[in-house]
Amino acid sequence: MRALPVPVTRVRQQRRVRAVAWIAVAALLFCAATTLTIAACASMSSKGGMPMPGGWTMSMAWARMCGQTWRGAAASFLGMWSAMTVAMMLPALMPALWRCRAAAAQAEWFAVRVGAGYFAVWIALGVVVYPLGVALAMLEMRCPMLARAVPFATGPVVLLAGAFQTSASKARYLACCRAAAPRDLAWREGVRLGWHCIGCCAGITATVLVMGVMNLRVMAFAAAAITGERLARNGERVARIVGFVVMAVGAALVAQASGIA
Repeated sequence: MRALPVPVTRVRQQRRVRAVAWIAVAALLFCAATTLTIAACASMSSKGGMPMPGGWTMSMAWARMCGQTWRGAAASFLGMWSAMTVAMMLPALMPALWRCRAAAAQAEWFAVRVGAGYFAVWIALGVVVYPLGVALAMLEMRCPMLARAVPFATGPVVLLAGAFQTSASKARYLACCRAAAPRDLAWREGVRLGWHCIGCCAGITATVLVMGVMNLRVMAFAAAAITGERLARNGERVARIVGFVVMAVGAALVAQASGIA
């Protein structure tokens, strides 16, 4: 068998080393984001929540800490949201980034720009979510009747989120996320992928927001569900299974709020 020329062998070795280094950097980023998310959740948990009419507790994620400005509170939330997004979404995003990296001339730089565009869309969602969450929290604090209705509203929201997981719209968004093909403009490709991903994760995101944006168990379930439906060979089946689980949780919440369970 004829040996490969040295330059070709060297190029292959360099590509292998760069691929390993790229995976290592992604793993370090994931570990750092996960550590920050756990630390933020622990810090928020130590501060407790705000007891509300209706027998539920409001997360302090929507409130200012003592001596904190609203600008500081928003920055703190967005920092937490960014870390949480990277920790939850990076494993599911890796196959798409790998395809982009394999197809581009400047592989690593192209994948970095795709990832930056993707996470920019998710951070923009956090910018929208925070003022809406704060406004709703203020209304609940000022209107006891609205606060008492929250336990009755949470269950139906989770039920609808689970139903979305089994819908045709979910299947279309999931297909777009799984079959994302690299294009010439890395940032635009990342934004496009992020937009489809937000649509695909609408049900899971709604579940996280209403059941506790700083609840580690809910976030771990959401991350596992998102990663499973992206990486599994039959992602649609995984999405439907997740949907049925979420609907069961929603039904349990409805029963609990109604006094049945």
